[in-house]
Amino acid sequence: PGNFTEMVGQQHVLQALVNALESGRLHHAYLFTGTRGVGKTTVARILAKYLNCDCGVTATPCGECGACAEIAEGRSVDLIEVDAASKTKVEDTRELLENVQYTPTRARYKIYLIDEVHMLSKQAFNGLLKTLEEPPPSLKFILATTEVRKIPVTILSRCQRFDLKRVSIEEICKHLKKISTKENGKISDEALKLIAKTSEGSVRDSISLLDRALISQSISRNEIIQEKDVRIMLGLADKSKIISLFKEVLTGNEKEALKCLTALIDNGLDAKNFLNDMLEVLYLFSRKINLGPLDKDVSISESEVQMVDQYSKNIDMQDIALF
Repeated sequence: PGNFTEMVGQQHVLQALVNALESGRLHHAYLFTGTRGVGKTTVARILAKYLNCDCGVTATPCGECGACAEIAEGRSVDLIEVDAASKTKVEDTRELLENVQYTPTRARYKIYLIDEVHMLSKQAFNGLLKTLEEPPPSLKFILATTEVRKIPVTILSRCQRFDLKRVSIEEICKHLKKISTKENGKISDEALKLIAKTSEGSVRDSISLLDRALISQSISRNEIIQEKDVRIMLGLADKSKIISLFKEVLTGNEKEALKCLTALIDNGLDAKNFLNDMLEVLYLFSRKINLGPLDKDVSISESEVQMVDQYSKNIDMQDIALF
């Protein structure tokens, strides 16, 4: 995304940043936290563009001026991106802070984008403290991290913190559909839903899984990639087969249960994924028994809902608890 309107999710963070830009209430240090692939570094780069646009500090940058183009292409001399994972030593931080006092070369602000900031050493954090507290007026710090607990409280108290959430399955599905249309990829909605669910709220993970699914499709054929194709690609079991296996286990039909399991293993089922799927099915059964119908659940199909409804009639909650 080149601006906030193109971003998927995180509206609570984007709205706060837009309000700050429009009112001119800018902070000298921002901290973006959240799990992998939810847009921390992306938000940071777009914010840098908004701060340094030649049209002025704005929530609607032109995207065409020299500053916007340089930041978009990753060649701006005043946006210094630091990977804290490879610059953990205090000497690296000292070198970085020595250049802080110099004014921006071309843009309005000199911006330091420190990615994975939790990887800095204790001494490096101490070196950063004073500068974070009293930075020059032309300096902005943008920090990004997946592990906010590892950052000292003294650093946290000097930053304006924004927590980025996992993106919902519906939003990821919508985004993936848009991408697959642009890329002329033929993929079913059920397959997209499975990719969105597997990505666990990470937009980046979902895009790379979609890419993997699309390149596995033959160029010459016009076949649509189905959910079963994605399951094979990811080593996931068909949920209806897991539910059938669970039914055989509950009825004590050992022979059929082993036959179901062997068939799943022959299809390249991953053991860890199998255990996760099994726990998910147990959860679906307990939810049906305790809370009633499984309506409006995007994670399972109508046929699977019917199977759960049918098999859960004779199951006692104590059995589910034992499993």
